Amino acid sequence: MTRNPIEHDRENLKARKFMMWLFLVSSFIYFAGLTSGFIVYTAGDPSRGIKTLLPEVFKYSTAVIILSSLTMHLAYLAAKRMQFTKQNIYLIITILLGVLFFFLQLKAWSILFNQGITFVNVNASNSFIYVFTASHLLHIVVGVILLLRAITGRLTNISTVRNNFRLEVTSIFWHFIDILWIYLYVFLLLNQ
Repeated sequence: MTRNPIEHDRENLKARKFMMWLFLVSSFIYFAGLTSGFIVYTAGDPSRGIKTLLPEVFKYSTAVIILSSLTMHLAYLAAKRMQFTKQNIYLIITILLGVLFFFLQLKAWSILFNQGITFVNVNASNSFIYVFTASHLLHIVVGVILLLRAITGRLTNISTVRNNFRLEVTSIFWHFIDILWIYLYVFLLLNQ
């Protein structure tokens, strides 16, 4: 009995999608642990709170990541409609916005460092800023790799099923890191 290749692809891809969800859940637990650690560290001793204003550039990076989430969604919709040229354009824009976000975060680190706030200092709550943003940047790098994989797959004319799967998984991940950044940014704002 010969199996339909499209159905075979769909079954194999379900396991990969499940692995993505496991990764997202573990990432959520990791960041929940980090923010809980910050709360425990600063609890009961106001002198342990963040003693600096967050760099203004965090606002710009927040706008960039939200815009990139929109372009990622547009790429996914284009793929569903089989508008592959639009898909590629939106993916390229999303990649460029992801890279811009990365450099804006590095700029924020530079501003913090110039204010005398280093990773190693007497107030560990300031170190959490670096830990939060560095951990998130690692997720951004993974997201950009997924985006590059999605666009190269489209350029090599993979099947529509695989293309849509890549876009769906990449879209889920990218929206997750968008929401994650908004959570971290608001958390830092509330604790400064």
